[in-house]
Amino acid sequence: MKAVLKLEGLDCAVCAGELEELIKELDGVMAATVAFAAATLTVEYEDEETLKKVKATANAFEEVRVVEEEAEETKGSKKKEWLRILFSACLLVGGVLSERLGNSIAWTVLGYVLYVGGYLLVGYDVILSVFKKKNIFDENFLMTVASVGAFALGEALEGVAVMLLYQLGELLQGIAVGASRKSVTKLMDLKTTTATRIAAGGESETVAPEALHIGDVVLVKAGEKIPCDGVLLDELAVLDTKSLTGEAEPKNVKREEELLSGFINVGGVFTMRITRAYEDSAVKKILDLMENSAAKKAAPEKFITKFARYYTPAVCIFALLFAGIAPLVSYFATGNAEMIRYVRSALTFLVVSCPCALVISVPLTYFSALGTCARKGVLVKGATCLEAAAAVKTLAFDKTGTLTEGNFEICETVEVNASKEELLAIAAALEENSAHPLAKAFSGVPFKSKAKGVVETMGKGVCGELGGEVVRIGSAVYLKENGVSVQEIDSVYTVLYIARGREYLGATLVGDKLRTDCKATLKGLKEMGYFRTVMLTGDSEKRAKFVAEEVGIEEVRFGLLPDEKLRCAEELKTEGKLLYVGDGINDAPVMAAADLAVSMGKLGSAAAVEASDFVLVSDNLSALPQLFKVAKKTRSIVRQNVVFSIVMKAVFMLLGGMGVLPLALAVFADVGVMLLAVLNSLRVNA
Repeated sequence: MKAVLKLEGLDCAVCAGELEELIKELDGVMAATVAFAAATLTVEYEDEETLKKVKATANAFEEVRVVEEEAEETKGSKKKEWLRILFSACLLVGGVLSERLGNSIAWTVLGYVLYVGGYLLVGYDVILSVFKKKNIFDENFLMTVASVGAFALGEALEGVAVMLLYQLGELLQGIAVGASRKSVTKLMDLKTTTATRIAAGGESETVAPEALHIGDVVLVKAGEKIPCDGVLLDELAVLDTKSLTGEAEPKNVKREEELLSGFINVGGVFTMRITRAYEDSAVKKILDLMENSAAKKAAPEKFITKFARYYTPAVCIFALLFAGIAPLVSYFATGNAEMIRYVRSALTFLVVSCPCALVISVPLTYFSALGTCARKGVLVKGATCLEAAAAVKTLAFDKTGTLTEGNFEICETVEVNASKEELLAIAAALEENSAHPLAKAFSGVPFKSKAKGVVETMGKGVCGELGGEVVRIGSAVYLKENGVSVQEIDSVYTVLYIARGREYLGATLVGDKLRTDCKATLKGLKEMGYFRTVMLTGDSEKRAKFVAEEVGIEEVRFGLLPDEKLRCAEELKTEGKLLYVGDGINDAPVMAAADLAVSMGKLGSAAAVEASDFVLVSDNLSALPQLFKVAKKTRSIVRQNVVFSIVMKAVFMLLGGMGVLPLALAVFADVGVMLLAVLNSLRVNA
């Protein structure tokens, strides 16, 4: 079993990794991933008792709480934190004034009491967390050691200031991370809580979307979201599709056309018939994708998690050695140990070494990018996919249903030994149950009797029995292999040859239109300047080259059977990272073989979602350039944050070790670097 739990109070990226390890160690847990940026815990478990243990463990971890479905985050939590910091600051000021007002023991004791009070008020939870964890080496440990060390050195003011500034930084960090989470959560807030179902007698009732069934008739009022996927029953509906497609302009939908859940009615009242239950609807698939994608970490995220695990203990050991060895070296060199100076430098070094800027900004950048892609009409299955997209060298396209609309129609018939009606009736009978896109061209053609013993040869054709005779429809090669002599036709359309026994009857020419956004998309990709474009199709040379020339694709591989398409994909992969764009159903083997796959399948197609790394909502090819722009920008920002954080850490750690950086200023510097990195990560949304 699998569950995705929403978490509250998860404001520390290192803590997210520690919680993940704790959950993985529980009996009955098969896998667990804590996504810091999304504040979710994805867990695979054996039974309900295990899930209870998981929730209990999460609830006992620092300030983290499992939020039950539909619950809202506690609004007063941030207010309490601000008040705690404010009161601590007042006690700190009181301590400073007590020191300045008099030199008597009473004033000194009062000042110390105020300092300790201010310190405990703002730092008690930090100190307690150090003793609660198995792995104590984290930022809480660093701040506890630094502040207690300041008190031990007689610098009570600095000890309180360290903890106060640290808690202020944690609060600001939580606000920054929360803002990013809300921006994505708001984007994905597509689900409506109610739907108006019309009963057989014409009466209406309010139900949850989950209670709707296929065939139910639903009334959608102005301003309401469509609860489940379906088709329009009225003449016209005007919909806001921006939340799913990224298109700002309202869309006009006509009778019997598809409506996706999450679209908003911006016109008059209309009725619709449900064609997919909520579990299979567009909204549910999007929400599932967003939850799962946050758990799939990119290589830089995984590196940062491992880095933080070993980095903090290493700097603690280094600081301890520095505080112990440097005074001895100084004593033997100058005769003066200068113990206090080196201990202070070691404490400053510890404070500055906190890796918050890296462990927060990197996952936050990817999380923001996933939300940005969704807003632009691209669903991404994980940060790993987004990272890989930035390195793509070759784009390979399927033709049918990808560059063309895939809505085939009969363009012409060539009668040789049968009438037009007979040719079409044979074709319709054979293609009745075929899943091939070409079969749709014959869906409305009438025929008298059903074909028996129908066998489909992938990529070649179909054969069956009609009226006691074997009939075939397919390519010229297919009919020739079965002993039929055909008169080949040269056309830009797909030619389907028809035979009865070994007698050639004639052919039907089937074609579909190019997508309207196809040409502009290919032009936009070319202007980006780093893609090689290839078409892989089973269509004829003439038709394939005609389409390629129309849309602006450089290379064409035509007449390919499924296994030949697969070999072409493997060959293209050797020349650079390959991204394949297909319909997600017939191209599943090629999509699996490519480094990355983009599905042009409608959201309602489970095969399309499963086979691909990216899903283009509403089959909008123009979202492809947007995807690559976001991927490139994300990679750039991640690199900027990594380099900036490491360089700044190195500079401040050097200054701290030299003793020229005050302890309180070290905390301020650490918080500043973290906030700058976080703010830079939010540029992905721009």
